[in-house]
Amino acid sequence: MLHKHPWHLHSRKTQIHRFRSDSRFSKRKPTRRRWHRFWRYYYWRLVRQKGSPEFLARGLASGVFAGLFPLFGLQTILGVALAILFRGNKWMAVIGTWISNPLTYGPIFWLNFEVGQWLLKSHEVFELERIQSTTALLEVGADFLLILGVGCLVMASLSAFLSYFFGIKLIRRWRTLHRGWHRRHHSGR
Repeated sequence: MLHKHPWHLHSRKTQIHRFRSDSRFSKRKPTRRRWHRFWRYYYWRLVRQKGSPEFLARGLASGVFAGLFPLFGLQTILGVALAILFRGNKWMAVIGTWISNPLTYGPIFWLNFEVGQWLLKSHEVFELERIQSTTALLEVGADFLLILGVGCLVMASLSAFLSYFFGIKLIRRWRTLHRGWHRRHHSGR
């Protein structure tokens, strides 16, 4: 005869389900692991880009060129358009635009302004508040925009030129190292 115990309110299956739904055994991954997986996916996607080093470097240079202009929200579109025009990799162009980000806007545009001021021999004063957004840029004077535009054009051209040749060397070096590592670790299979 089977005895039913009143203190066992839940079956063994329910107890196991509750135990697994605790945080350590949950199917939901912790946030840190999700972010790690997200960045690892895009890192490998970047590393495995197809094409010649020149093709990838043209995309990078297009993105760097576009990233050095104060066109907030339009830098990526401009970078991809330039990559299409110069037959470069679009993903590398997107990555290249991140040369200017919220941490580097101030120093980059200050340097661009100083270069433009030196070239045009102007005495205009640089104020970061004047370039905080696209609408703020439209409200400043034509002299300020001209100085900033000339500085951006010169610095963007120089930076794109340098990033093209640096990108070619870096991509070739990375592929050589990756091929050597791949041969060492996968040759026995």
